[in-house]
Amino acid sequence: MKVTTVDIPGSLLLEPCVFGDARGFFTESFNRRVFSEATGANPVFVQDNHPRSQQNEPCGMDYQVAQTQGKAIREVRGRPLRVLEFGRFWNDQHGGVERHVSELCTGLAAQGFDIVNLVASENLKRGDKVEHGFRVVQAPSFGKLFSTAMSPALLLKAAKLHRETPFDLFHLHFPDPLTHAASLMLPASVPRVITWHSDIVKQKRLFKLYGPFLRREVLRSQAVVAATQAHFDSSTQIPAALPASKRHVIPYGMDYAKLALDERTSRLRDELRAMAGMADVGGAPRKIVFALGRHVYYKGFDVLLKAMKHCDAFLILGGDGPMRPELHALAESLDLRNRVYFSGRIAEEDLAAYFNACDVFCLSSVTQIEAFGLVQLEAMACGKPVVCTRLGTGVNVVNVEGVTGLAVEPGDAAALGECLEGLLCNDGLRERLGAQARSWARDEYSLDAMVRRHIALYEDIGDSARPHR
Repeated sequence: MKVTTVDIPGSLLLEPCVFGDARGFFTESFNRRVFSEATGANPVFVQDNHPRSQQNEPCGMDYQVAQTQGKAIREVRGRPLRVLEFGRFWNDQHGGVERHVSELCTGLAAQGFDIVNLVASENLKRGDKVEHGFRVVQAPSFGKLFSTAMSPALLLKAAKLHRETPFDLFHLHFPDPLTHAASLMLPASVPRVITWHSDIVKQKRLFKLYGPFLRREVLRSQAVVAATQAHFDSSTQIPAALPASKRHVIPYGMDYAKLALDERTSRLRDELRAMAGMADVGGAPRKIVFALGRHVYYKGFDVLLKAMKHCDAFLILGGDGPMRPELHALAESLDLRNRVYFSGRIAEEDLAAYFNACDVFCLSSVTQIEAFGLVQLEAMACGKPVVCTRLGTGVNVVNVEGVTGLAVEPGDAAALGECLEGLLCNDGLRERLGAQARSWARDEYSLDAMVRRHIALYEDIGDSARPHR
């Protein structure tokens, strides 16, 4: 039997822990960290160099990893590490932030973390359920104002959850003034990670009042995470005083298995392609442009509809939102009723059919609120090239112009239409970009890599929080 002995500071009782697939553990915020090398399924003994342990005085094991049904269970004082994620919302129309938080929670739960995702409900209903191995707690709200949930109950719920069973880390997702307020009601001694999804773009006047409070919260956090370096470079709201040691780039990742076609989704894909074929009047069936997102102003779907006047293709526009009636009316006024299909909200289990049915995916966003564009990754993973806009954000890091797709200036309908038309008419270019896009998404933006990098960050935060002797 191979035995590894590791000297660490602190008062840890000599005690075995069986290793699985992990290399280190996050430490409880107030004290010690154990870091051991993986030795397969062999026992690892952790030797304390504190004098009391040499005398075999009982002082307790802080952290251990046990192999349970093939899953590494990370524990703090005999219980799984608890993380409170502030996921903003949870409904049938997940935005990019909410989808990212859901994927992260799923991955962390699979690695043995005790995850609670606290979100605001769309109405006065409350909820508490388990999804994909983690707990989703919904606090009632009075709706939204300035894109922020009006949910005083969420502030109280966060404090109550922590009182019931304390958390080891709080993970916030900004911008979100509501969960920022909730963080202020929680103990400052618990480490905080902030994922910076985008700047506040639309409510600039309100930001003048809110900005100083946001700056203070960001600077007191232990880490700020962004999906790309472009998030940091393009932001005017991340404090310049935030040290480089607190800035961490962790690309978003996704589980692409759900995009694999099965018998049902293959039939749906064929039906969508047939719909595009029926829209043609003589000649070959029209190729398909697919766009997906909430029908809100910054998505630029009005620009995309105008672009279709410069592109002989069939557009499938997925999603729903407050601008949907306006977009319908615009399609009618442009005489596109036979070349546009408004699918409405697309169920998660049907997405594979839509992404695989299209020839090109289009992200037509017009402001830097669109900081990444997860839907680009889904399209790429299905081997589809992307046409996006040059926003100077993570959107253009994900879609590498000339490698995984093409890009045009935001708001230019003619340029967008001509770009789409050129790509649809060039089978060789479209296939080459699509193949490169597939490899890029699956190699660089995997869920496994994203989760591993977050775990490493949590460990580093715990290590820095440990007092040095």
